[in-house]
Amino acid sequence: MLPDHEIGAALDQVFRQSRPRLLAFLAARAGGDLTAAEDALSDAFAAALDQWSHSGIPRQPEAWLISVAKRRLIDAQRRGATRLAAMDRLSQALEAASAVVDAPGEIPDERLKLFFVCAHPAIDPAVRAPLILQTILGLEAQQIAGLFLLTPAAMSQRLVRAKTKIRVAAIPFAVPPKEELAGRLDAVLDALYAAFTLSVDQGASSLAQEVTWLTQILVHLLPHEPETLGLLALMLFVTSRAPARRSPDGRFISLPDQDPRLWDDALASSAEALLFRAARGKQPGRYQLEAAIQAVHAARRRTGRIEWDAICALYAQLTALTASVGARVAWALALLEAGHHASSERLLRSLDAALLRDHQPYWAACARIQEALGQSSEALAAYRRAASLAVDPATKQWLEDRARRLEKEVP
Repeated sequence: MLPDHEIGAALDQVFRQSRPRLLAFLAARAGGDLTAAEDALSDAFAAALDQWSHSGIPRQPEAWLISVAKRRLIDAQRRGATRLAAMDRLSQALEAASAVVDAPGEIPDERLKLFFVCAHPAIDPAVRAPLILQTILGLEAQQIAGLFLLTPAAMSQRLVRAKTKIRVAAIPFAVPPKEELAGRLDAVLDALYAAFTLSVDQGASSLAQEVTWLTQILVHLLPHEPETLGLLALMLFVTSRAPARRSPDGRFISLPDQDPRLWDDALASSAEALLFRAARGKQPGRYQLEAAIQAVHAARRRTGRIEWDAICALYAQLTALTASVGARVAWALALLEAGHHASSERLLRSLDAALLRDHQPYWAACARIQEALGQSSEALAAYRRAASLAVDPATKQWLEDRARRLEKEVP
């Protein structure tokens, strides 16, 4: 009888490497019904966890899983839970897409294939990125909801509606021709950025590496897309600071307090080169501006100082281009660091606190700004709120330490 940890390790490897391909096959088999495909595949993984400990890991784990999952779909069909509309046509579309995609010069990663499938024009633009995050990267609705400032229930409803639309409209699981990829690129970039942001906030280095790798593949696939280059540059800038983000005893260190001598100079230089390539396209966009902000921070490893006014100017451009609340929160903090306290407070108060009630970076920014303005009681409450929302233990500890220090100043 095999120990559970061996079975778990084998299933984890299959999940990471093969889940997208298996899910795409099952979704086509289920007439584009993502929910049915996900349920069947989850049942197959659960069955493997139970049976492999007795029978051993099969020589072809993927074949075993797809066989079990197909039986689950057939059982569901017999119970009337799933209607397999236009199954043959969809299966043929999937096989044709796989043949095209597996050819040299096409998309070299199964996950990216599904990224572009989930970004189909018939799917509501607001839910394309969340659908990618759940379907391909396996994130939970609760995790995704926080990234898009929605409640978990609202996000779940959106995802269910999107999957229903795929099934009812018979949207084929077919990868578009290469010349049509650019039209779906925004949703793919948004999903990659959201997943990377989540990985950094939660200290999930493995997810960050995976998402960065997918973005590198995308740059190889679309080497002249400025925003793709900008997003990869952004990721590399942030990753270059990873060695300085924790103290030797594991405590969180905020960006202004990090020792730039610990940053990875090679990664930062690669990011700068990518950003320069993107700028040659003369099509400034969100991710190029985000990367440019990180480039100003990265320059501290040479100059020894942070040019906060330059960062504020870039945030002004960014917020004129995008409605991102996160960018406005970060801009408020940059204004504070640049010495523009009144502007910082005014910008912070212009944000909808009700909308941001569960947005941890907002409460951390409130705490920092209110503390600098001498509003100790408000800052203490904000630090406590931010700490309660923090997922990364080191970040949570840092916020709690700040709150305890302020407690001594509050009557």
